Parts: sequence; C-alpha cells; structure tokens
Amino acid sequence: MAPLEPWEKVLVDAGKFLPTDHGQIACMECHNGVQASEKEAAHVGLIASPSSEPEKYCGGECHSEQVATYPFALHSTQQGYWTALEARGGSHPALDEMFGNHCATCHTTCGECHVSQPKNVGGGLFTGHVFETTPPMTRSCTACHGSRVGNEFLGKNEGIPGDVHFREARMNCVKCHEGEDMHGTATDAMTAEVNRFAGTESPKCVDCHEEAAPNGDNNPMHQVHGDTLSCQVCHSVTYTSCDGCHVAVSETSGNPFFETDATYQTFLIGRNPIQSEERPYAFVPVRHTPVTADAYEYYGENLLPNFNAAPTWVYSTPHNIQKNTAQNISCETCHNGDASIFLTADKVRPEEMEANLSVIVESLPPMLTLEQTLNAPTTPASHLEHASNSCTACHTKGIRNAPVSPEDHVIYKDRNCSGCHKLQK
Repeated sequence: MAPLEPWEKVLVDAGKFLPTDHGQIACMECHNGVQASEKEAAHVGLIASPSSEPEKYCGGECHSEQVATYPFALHSTQQGYWTALEARGGSHPALDEMFGNHCATCHTTCGECHVSQPKNVGGGLFTGHVFETTPPMTRSCTACHGSRVGNEFLGKNEGIPGDVHFREARMNCVKCHEGEDMHGTATDAMTAEVNRFAGTESPKCVDCHEEAAPNGDNNPMHQVHGDTLSCQVCHSVTYTSCDGCHVAVSETSGNPFFETDATYQTFLIGRNPIQSEERPYAFVPVRHTPVTADAYEYYGENLLPNFNAAPTWVYSTPHNIQKNTAQNISCETCHNGDASIFLTADKVRPEEMEANLSVIVESLPPMLTLEQTLNAPTTPASHLEHASNSCTACHTKGIRNAPVSPEDHVIYKDRNCSGCHKLQK
C-alpha cells in the first residue's frame, strides 16, 4: 500500500466531516489541546488517538455495547500470539520484551479501523476524518492482513485467481466477518478466546451455502466428505507459506527486527491438528508458519523449550475460494495414490518432524474401485466385468468424449464419476 503524504494523513475535510454525527462534536472534546492561534500552543495536551481510551471517548451513549466487549476481542488482546508463544515457550520476561518490540503494534483501536489506517502501516485519515461504519477493505483490513489473506483474496499472487467471492461477487471482508467478530462478544468476555479458531466455526461456509452442508443437496461429494474434509480442501487453490522467521539485528542501527527466510506458494492437505466437535474434519489445508526453535535467540537462549508442542504446519482457511479447482475435478486427484497434494513426511524438515506428527498424512486415500460405486441403480452391469478399477479407464477425457458413455451421461452437468455413482460408506 502506497504511503500517504504527510498532509494527507492529517487533513480534515470539513465539507465531508462536519455534516456527520461525529463532526458535530467539538475537536477538543476528544482530542484535548488548547484553543490558540499557534500550532505548538494549540497542541499542548493533545490526544492524537482518543480511541486508545475507548471507555472514555467511544462508549457512553453511543457505542457502549462494542466498548464493553472489545477489550476481550482478539484484535485488542492479541491473545492468538500469546497462545502460540505460551504453547512452545511458557512464560518468560524476555518473550514479553520481544512481544512489545515486534508484535504489540498489531493491536488496533476503534479509530485505526473506522477513522484512519493502522499505525503499523503508517497511519493517516481515510476520508478527511469521516468515521467509516464499514472500514475500507484495502486501507484497513488488508493493510494489516495483506501478505497472505489480502494477496490471496484479491488475486495478487501471480497466476493465481482471486477469491470467487471478491472476483465475481465483489464482496469485501465484512460480508463474512461481521461486527461482532471484530468487536468481540459477551462470550469472548467470559471465556477470553485463545485464538481465532477457538470455539464455534464462524463464519462457516454453509451459513450461506446451505445446500453444501452434509445432506443439504444431491451432490454426493458434499454428502460423503462434508464432515471429513473442510470446504477449503476441495475449493481452495495455492496459497502462501513462510519459513524461518527470526529476530535479526540491523547492521546500521543495531536494533532488532524480524526477517523471514523464505516465502513460497503451497497447497497441501494435512490431518486436522485442532480437530474438535466444532471442526470435525479429518483433513484440512495446512500452511507453514515461520516459527523456528531459535526465532527469538536475540532476546535469550532456549526461549521456546517446548517447540515441538505445536505443529509448524497449521490449520488454515485460505481466502482464495474457487468453485472448480484442480483437486475437485475428479475423484482420482486424491484417490490415485499421488502424494503431491498431501503433507507427507518427505515434505517436512527433519528438525520439525516431531512437532508435525499430528499433521503428517501417513497413508493416502485408497484408490476407488468400481465395486464402491454400485449403490447407484444406474450403474450398468457391464462395469463389473471391466478389467480396470478406474473410472477414467473409459472416461479418459471427460464423459462427453467417451464412446461408451450412455446418452444421458453426455448431458449430465457434473463430470465427476461420483455425480451419479455415490460412494459406499
């Protein structure tokens, strides 16, 4: 995101701002300062970001509900970071120092979503101080969540299309991630969620796509795989993984900063490392997180003594959903013994093997046989006598081009064998 000029960051557009509800409030009621003609005198006691004290400046009669729960929201607490750190390292003062220097700037205030760009991307007012009920996506949401979510959703990774929800429906983040996801809820206040995957899966694809829920439609793929595969296993495409995030030291200033060894594109299916009643899936896409055992060595030795307590290939929900993908075009993409799209042991670094034992796929889905398709009454008896156990032995280029395909196969809209031939459980 291009940085703003200094004057753009602070310019108040009186024509747009003053007619709004917030524009009816005197500047000094929120920002303090002194009524004076000289800048330095006027700015004595200035509060640049009033929403750093949301109870005082944002609550009251206006936003009391949001202010009451926001201190427990993940955008405020950053508890997701701490959950990961504590799992691997426990509690250590050096980790507190590291977090304050490198991670704490990701905390957001009300103003950094609704009035201005976040500080960690340079700040600056959105629309001349107008309070935006719905934050502008590219200047707020993806300003922080850009390198992975933003680039995937918007299609900025070369050769990889953007998410169908953005590309075709022009949806923005808040269409799925509504206000209570950002502001927290009463439940959050009582339980202090440990990370964004804790508790009920929300948003959930089937909240909008009810027909895709298990038993929600006649698509046998949804019926058979609904509780076994997360939606992204079949409908996501290549996404970003990262390696080797370390605290390095600047050669010029001597100050510490984060650097990442490598960023690359992956699509890998692994075993679900957080399987639960809310997320019952056996298999999910997994993304490599860049943590290493010596990531924070600058601040002290052995700060992550329990490094193997959590996987480095983690549960992922890539934001690049497509209706048709390379893996859902045919049953045999997964059921043919091809390990290329599965997180098998050979794809895991030796030093990370123990940490990822719960995620590695040890045995691939078995080959489908013709016998497994026989609970569909339309299956011709001649299939039983065929020497091959592969659907594509005859239907090699899709059902339209196979000379043995009955006429009704030619017009059937789904080219997947299991469109008619449901799998036995």
